[in-house]
Amino acid sequence: MLRLHGILGAVDDPGFATAIHNLEHAGGIEVLYVPPSDAARKRFRLSTDRGTDCAVSLDRDEHLIDGAILFIDDRRAVIARFGEQQVWRLRSASAEAALMLGWNAGNLHWRVRFEGGDLAVLLDAPLPAYRARIQPLLASGEVTEVADV
Repeated sequence: MLRLHGILGAVDDPGFATAIHNLEHAGGIEVLYVPPSDAARKRFRLSTDRGTDCAVSLDRDEHLIDGAILFIDDRRAVIARFGEQQVWRLRSASAEAALMLGWNAGNLHWRVRFEGGDLAVLLDAPLPAYRARIQPLLASGEVTEVADV
């Protein structure tokens, strides 16, 4: 279990920008999704999107915010996000389209998982930003949205 005490900063803090950027490229970002019912609590226990068990405790004067950095070192960071993980499911019409979609997802460093023949994209930003990156594939019909967030 990883014990996390206090908020170190936020993902948009200039002092953390380079470290967070480098960890994103190295696959070192773990997201701790905090349900709205737990957001105001000072102590709670949850698992990150990668399965790390975390025990979080905050001081009385601290308030958890979306994007709070709860842990950071040279290999990983644990970032709090409010709500549930949003997932965008995509389906390719052919093997060629699947290859192009996979190349784009990898090149854009999207966090994904495979669900049957679908690619499930774990969203860290608004959906329109993701759609814009693969618009030609969507417009051609080679890739279709199976389920929206």
